[in-house]
Amino acid sequence: MSSASTIELKHSPQRWYLAALLTTGMIFCYAHRSALGVAAPFMIKDLGLNSAVMGILLSAFFWSYALMQVPAGWLVDRFGVRRSYAVGFLFWSLASAATGMAGSLVGVASLRMAVGVGQSVSFPASARAVANWFQESERGFVSALYLTGVRVGAALVGALGVYVSRSNWKLFFLLTGLVPLIWLFPWMRFLKGWDDRRLGTASSARSAESFLSSLSLLKQRTVLGIFLGFFAYDYAWYVYLTWLPGYLVIERGFTAREMGIYSSVPYLVMSVIIMLSGVLSDWMVRRGAPEIRVRKSFVIVGLLIGCLIIPAGMVEEKMTAIWLLTVSLCGLGICSPNTWTLTQAVSAKNVVGTVSGIQNFGGNLGGILAPALTGFIAHATHSFALALGLTGAVLIAGVFAYWLLISEQIRSVHEDTLTTAKKSE
Repeated sequence: MSSASTIELKHSPQRWYLAALLTTGMIFCYAHRSALGVAAPFMIKDLGLNSAVMGILLSAFFWSYALMQVPAGWLVDRFGVRRSYAVGFLFWSLASAATGMAGSLVGVASLRMAVGVGQSVSFPASARAVANWFQESERGFVSALYLTGVRVGAALVGALGVYVSRSNWKLFFLLTGLVPLIWLFPWMRFLKGWDDRRLGTASSARSAESFLSSLSLLKQRTVLGIFLGFFAYDYAWYVYLTWLPGYLVIERGFTAREMGIYSSVPYLVMSVIIMLSGVLSDWMVRRGAPEIRVRKSFVIVGLLIGCLIIPAGMVEEKMTAIWLLTVSLCGLGICSPNTWTLTQAVSAKNVVGTVSGIQNFGGNLGGILAPALTGFIAHATHSFALALGLTGAVLIAGVFAYWLLISEQIRSVHEDTLTTAKKSE
C-alpha cells in the first residue's frame, strides 16, 4: 500500500469501524482468557482438583503467552495486521472451545498454552493497526477504547459465564470458544486491501526485519526503556488483578460481600480514567504539544500516582486504604493508553509490532513474577505491607526507565546498521 493510500485511510470515516472491531476483538480475547477462572470452582468440584493444581492450570496460559510476544510482534510486521490477527484469533478460539473436551489435566494445560500462543498476537496487532491507520492525535482515544475492552471482556464472561458453567462447564467452554468466531467475518472483509504488507512480496521482505535480527532492537536504549518500564507497570497491575480480593479479606478483614464491592469499583473508576487519559493526551497533541513528550509525561505521572500503593499498605484505617488503592489504580489508568501510544510514537513503522511484542513480553514477565512474589512475602511476613511497598519501589524504577531511557526514535535494524556503517567510515 502506498504512503498516499495510508494517509487517505487515516482520514477515512471507516477507520472508526476498525476501532470498533479492535475493541470487540479485545472483548472476546479477554473473555477467552478469563474463562478458566470462571469455570475453576466448578471444575475443582467435578474433577476433584485442589487449589495448587488449579493454580498451575491458571498460570499455563502465561507461559506461552509471554514467550510468544516477540515472535508474534515480528509476524505482525512481516505479514500484516489482517492475516496475523485472524489466524491467532481462530487458533485461540478453537483451543478455548476444545478445553471443555480435554480428557486430562495435561490436556487442559496444553490447550491453555495454545490459547496463550494465539492471543500473543492481539496487542502487537492492535498497536500496529493504530499506528497504521489512525492519526497521531487519535492514538490515545483508540488505544483507550480497546483497552477498555479488556475490562469489559473479563467482566462479561464473569457475569454471564457463571450461570452456564455452574450447570455445565464443558458447554461453557464450547459456547464461549465458538460463538466469537463470527467476529472473523467482518474483520476479514473490512480490512481487505488495508494492509501495507503482502505475503511473500519483495516489498514485504525489504520492509520487515528477520526475526533474529529484530531481537537486536533491545540494544537501543528506548526499546530497553519500554521493556523495563512496562515490566514495572504490569508488575503493579498483576498485583492488583491477582491479590486485591485476597488482600481485602486476609489483611483488612472485609466480608465476602464487601470484598466483592471494593474489589470491583476501583476497576470501574479506572476504566473511566483510561478513557479520559486517552482523550486528554490526544487533545494536547492536537494543540501542538510534541506527541512523545505528552505520552511520556502521562506515563510518568501515572506511575508516580500508582506509588500510593505504598501508604495504602501502611495505614491502619481500612477505608483509607481503599481510597489510596483506588487512586493508585487510577494512576495506572492514566498510564495505560499512553504506554502503547508512546511505543507507536517512537517506533519506525515497520517495527511497531515487534517493539510492541517486546513491550508486552516485559510486562508479562512482571505478570508472572508479581503474584508469586507477593504471595511469598505475605506468607513469610504475615502481612502484605512489605509486598505492596516493593510494588511501589518497582513503579519508581519504572518512572526512571521511562524518564531516562526513552529519549530518541527507535530505528529499524536495517537503519541502525546503515547508521553504524556511516559512523565507521
